[in-house]
Formats: sequence, C-alpha cells, structure tokens
Amino acid sequence: MKIEALCTGARRHRKRTGRPLVTISYAQSLDGSIAAHRGARLSLSGRESLRLCHRLRATHDAILVGIGTILSDDPRLNVRMIKGSDPQPIILDRTLRIPQKAKALRNKKMPWIITSPRCNTSRRKILQQKGARVIPMRSRNKDEIDLAALLDFLGNEEISSLMVEGGARVITSFLRSDLVDQFVLTITPFIVGGLHAVEKPPYPTSGKCIRMCGAAWYGKDLAIWGDLSCRNR
Repeated sequence: MKIEALCTGARRHRKRTGRPLVTISYAQSLDGSIAAHRGARLSLSGRESLRLCHRLRATHDAILVGIGTILSDDPRLNVRMIKGSDPQPIILDRTLRIPQKAKALRNKKMPWIITSPRCNTSRRKILQQKGARVIPMRSRNKDEIDLAALLDFLGNEEISSLMVEGGARVITSFLRSDLVDQFVLTITPFIVGGLHAVEKPPYPTSGKCIRMCGAAWYGKDLAIWGDLSCRNR
C-alpha cells in the first residue's frame, strides 16, 4: 500500500465502526527517542520528511495532540509545506492549560479542546470567545480522558480519519486502549538517549499483530508505515 492511500477506506471504516480511522504518526531517533526529556522541544525530521508530515495532515480530517505537545512545541497543527486542506485541530487538555497566545489558537480552523467536565469555567469562556470549541469529555480515570468516548464523539461529528501526532503519553494511551488502526513512523539518523514515544508496556501483546505496508526514504529519514490490528476487537 502506498502511503498516499492510508485514508482511502476511512469513510467506510467510520460507517462500519462509528469511529474515525486512527493513524499514529511521529518521528524518532535511531534509539527510539522523540525528545531529550519530557517537555523539551527537539526537531528531528529533515525537510523532506516534514513535507511528508504535512501531506499526511492534508489527507486526514483531524489531527490530535496532547497539551504537553502544545506547551513544549507550540505547533500550528495545519498544512503549510504543500497545497492541501487543513485538518481539524484537536487538543487534549483536561485542565485548560493551553496558553492564550498558542499558535493553534490563530489558525483558520480553530481547535476543538477536549477537557474535563470540571474544567475552569472562566478559562473555558475565554477560549470560547477566541473561537475555540471547548468540549467536556468524561475521564477514564482522574488523569486521562476516555479516548473511546472521544472517538465515538468524533465519529458522530463525521470525522472519518484522525492523525495522532503526540506526545508520548497520548501515543501510549491510544495504544493501551487498542484504538490505533495504522501508523507512520519516521526514523531519523540521530542518537538522543531521551524520551521514547511509547512507554512500557504499551498494551498486552495477546491478539495483536502489525502488518508492514511500505517503507521509503525521505532525504536522510526512513518512513515506515503499516496496519495495527487486534483479532479480539
């Protein structure tokens, strides 16, 4: 399967499952690091693989990150290096820590901020006045938003494909919850010795398989993509 075809069946997937097709995409060093340490910004990808990232954004209906990524990287969460439509930005932020000057709050498509039902009401009003959509979502526990409930909500909003860019806690939570359908992993020629994208253990290994679908060089970076499936799902 060519990487451009990753979201070909997304609409059929949503109609069948009621949820968007979930793609995890991130860049890591040769030793599996995505940052020197939690909360630190680290640019790993070369220009060619960055263009690939923006192509993937343009093929997905929505893009999701956690508040940690917003605080450390301040991403725009839009499409810039190619011609294409911006995905809907979605930010997991239980306590509404997103800065009012965050770049994601200056996009044409304002973000959907997924938060706790007990979030700060004054912060919520400020964000809504800026144009953001603040969506209270039940928590699976005191620390994490219920991702399955979130995907059900996004399916009802006719989001057929969701690109999850990070950070490590968000990636691990999606894997632990068996909610990942496919992945794009970019490996860059660096040794960092830092924070890994997937915390151990990500999920029980029984009933899981990974089907490799393709690989290609983008400059000095190697992109690998494939399907994650669970026979028990």
